[in-house]
Amino acid sequence: MTQLPMNRDLIVKPTAEEVVQTAAELFVGVSHESIAARNRFSVALAGGSTPRALYQLLASAQWQGHIDWSKTHIFFGDERAVPPDDEQSNYRMARESLLAHIPIAPAHIHRLHGEEANLEAAAQDYERQLRELQAPLDLVLLGMGDDGHTSSLFPHTPALQEQERWCVATDVAPHEPHVRRLTLTYPVLNAAHNIFIIVTGASKAERLRDVLEGASHPLDTPIQGIQPQQGRLVWMLDAAAARLLSH
Repeated sequence: MTQLPMNRDLIVKPTAEEVVQTAAELFVGVSHESIAARNRFSVALAGGSTPRALYQLLASAQWQGHIDWSKTHIFFGDERAVPPDDEQSNYRMARESLLAHIPIAPAHIHRLHGEEANLEAAAQDYERQLRELQAPLDLVLLGMGDDGHTSSLFPHTPALQEQERWCVATDVAPHEPHVRRLTLTYPVLNAAHNIFIIVTGASKAERLRDVLEGASHPLDTPIQGIQPQQGRLVWMLDAAAARLLSH
């Protein structure tokens, strides 16, 4: 397998449940490090079934006391152009699985306003909120789609070329027709102190092999564009997703 750079880690666990457990442990660790260093923990959440399981675990009675939620700021990596109560909304998923169950101030939850008629203005407003942190995000959670997209950075879309803006409105057709999205961009994602990419399931195995062991083509496979400037990148995989990797 291609040797990962020094600031990249590859963790493989037998099951998806063990991946989620490990992600929770590292999530808590980063929160403690960030609060000790900056008196604040800022995290951008991802959508998807595996992140949902992580959020449910963090919200459990066993886990939620391990994080100082009063010093935590929640952001989102992307959102569909839907209202916050829509079934497709990443915010709704996070609220139901995590946010409604933890002692966090509403002002510390920074959702993407996908319901706005002017998505460009919504993107600009979100970028303003991110810049008000005056520091990189402490943690970004990401997944990987079967086509190699991450967040709402889809193959061959203009958002992949963005070098200045931190949040943009994007059309992702033909990947998901008739639905626009808001997404964070490479400049802000790659500036994060920590990035966790969580990939589970046999359906991801071939793409994952191409991403980690093949040539780099971020326009075709946008997750390959996740290359932290100074921060730590951790891939967390279950055995099913990692089954085609050489060891």
